Amino acid sequence: MFEEKKIGFIGGGNMGEALIRGLLAASLFSADKVSVYEVITERVEFLTREYGIGASKSISELADFSDILVLAVKPQVISSVLSDLRPHLSRKTLVISIAAGVPLTLLQRYLPEGTPVVRVMPNTPALVQEGASALAAGACVTPEQMQMGLALFRAVGKAVEVDEKMMDAVTGLSGSGPAYILLIIEALTDAAVLMGMARPTARELVVQTVLGTAAMVQRTGKHPAELKDMITSPGGTTIYGLQILEESAVRGALIEAVQAATIRSAELGKG
Repeated sequence: MFEEKKIGFIGGGNMGEALIRGLLAASLFSADKVSVYEVITERVEFLTREYGIGASKSISELADFSDILVLAVKPQVISSVLSDLRPHLSRKTLVISIAAGVPLTLLQRYLPEGTPVVRVMPNTPALVQEGASALAAGACVTPEQMQMGLALFRAVGKAVEVDEKMMDAVTGLSGSGPAYILLIIEALTDAAVLMGMARPTARELVVQTVLGTAAMVQRTGKHPAELKDMITSPGGTTIYGLQILEESAVRGALIEAVQAATIRSAELGKG
């Protein structure tokens, strides 16, 4: 799929590095087929030293190098980056944007007509190759190019294709979701400490409980409610704990959190 293709990154921050690390680890690209353009000199030096990839001195140089170009920059600077990129971009170059909240209409407006553009919403677990990414294709993206995009992000976790209209919901769910899970991990750990457990022990047990439960859902394919019922015996400890969670409206709070983040994502996108 990626034979003889070269990939360039505009931006070498945490998410850009996660992708570079994942692509090299999965042997999708060799280091000599990867280059980065980054304005922070220390960051360029680290990436080239750590991964053996190349560094481009300008956006134009990177555009000339790349068959696939990843825009791994903050949404605040995307317009200026696209303006600099436009004169140097070939219509054959697949452009992939991970700039949060930036719609395909804006990307396509700044780039040459006919440029294939894919918009991606990754999440932070990509930093440890356990990300959840959603990809939406622009009008000029071919099925083969979309498969390339999915393969890139499957190197750092799971990746699915969605209609762009679902991107705000993706942001509210998997984009913001790690923060919700981290809050739950923190609360459960504090609860165990309150009950007299040493914090390192509590943290280890909580983290493994979250990992194991997620794996159980993934591997069995059973509905979470069915698995929950397997754990919940009549009059036992679990049903007493679940009663408190229901009385505290934890289920409703999580639904409202995703809803609020989705609405906020839409507002930011319009801005």
